[in-house]
Amino acid sequence: MSIYSFMIAVRSDGQQLMNEDGATTSHIMGMFYRTLRIVENGIKPLYVFDGAPPKLKSGELAKRFQRKAEANESLEEAKETGTAEDVEKFSRRTVRVTREHNQECQELLRLMGIPFIIAPTEAEAQCAVLARAGKVYAAASEDMDTLCFDSPILLRHLTFSEQRKEPIQEIHVQKVLEGLQMERKQFVDLCILLGCDYLDPIPKIGPSTALKLIREHKDLNGVVDFIRNDPKKKYEIPEDWPFEDARALFFEPDVRKADDPLCDFKWEKPDIEGLVKFLVIDRNFNEDRVRGVGARLEKHLKSSQQARLEGFFKVMPKTEAEKASHKRKLEEQNEAKKKKVKEEKKEKAKLKAKPRGTA
Repeated sequence: MSIYSFMIAVRSDGQQLMNEDGATTSHIMGMFYRTLRIVENGIKPLYVFDGAPPKLKSGELAKRFQRKAEANESLEEAKETGTAEDVEKFSRRTVRVTREHNQECQELLRLMGIPFIIAPTEAEAQCAVLARAGKVYAAASEDMDTLCFDSPILLRHLTFSEQRKEPIQEIHVQKVLEGLQMERKQFVDLCILLGCDYLDPIPKIGPSTALKLIREHKDLNGVVDFIRNDPKKKYEIPEDWPFEDARALFFEPDVRKADDPLCDFKWEKPDIEGLVKFLVIDRNFNEDRVRGVGARLEKHLKSSQQARLEGFFKVMPKTEAEKASHKRKLEEQNEAKKKKVKEEKKEKAKLKAKPRGTA
């Protein structure tokens, strides 16, 4: 998902960045500088790459392929008769991430000293396993299916603040279940009913109706029986709608267990000379910038203790009590900063006031 976003966003003159040989470098530049920013803010990231998609996801992938094909047709038409804005719009929709792009990002991370894991299938499922085991603090993804895989904490919009300046959402699955007064199975069934990567939603059933149906009929089995036997035929379930298979993928995903040796990861010292060869010699990046980033990475990866996430983004309190507490903390921090600055000024004034030659 990150690689897609880089290839869409990191552009010049309406096109992806390329080196002198015409090879795309947008994904490499995006991964390089975003990872640096995350590390400099005290967070130690672990990247998880998707493996082979489950067979049940083939329908969703086919739709994406069709949308890409339609975008390609629209792009060719826009080049002939459209405006520059149309060409840019459809060009972004044709972006495709290849195996080579993934491998290049993995090699970049290795040289930066940043660990990564290739999941057997869904990356979000693997993230959830690591979060439940306490090996990471949270799973960061825009895909709400991550909650269905039972990640204790989901961070959404973690990288949106770079350009959009949007607050980051920290969602605790236990609070979600308590708020909905549901068990996990009911929650997963609710999400399937609303549509997921494996199945389309049932027409005419929105969030309110889905929640009502799950509460009235206990689970998706009960909802399906009700809809199929309803004489009014208010809703219609597609003939091929294997919800039990989708449910199984959420409860029994193909993942590496947390005690798998491949899940024993650590943050290493960056390979500066390796980065120079990979980025400067092979891809024409600026050498001074690459060496500068390498030195900054080395400095910040020395610490074995990860900083709190509050250092990376502002916590957005919700209740009035939380807002008041948050405001007090900010005021205390500001007062402490002012006091420190005042003391530093006094110390400088004392040093200036001392006669020359005194210790």
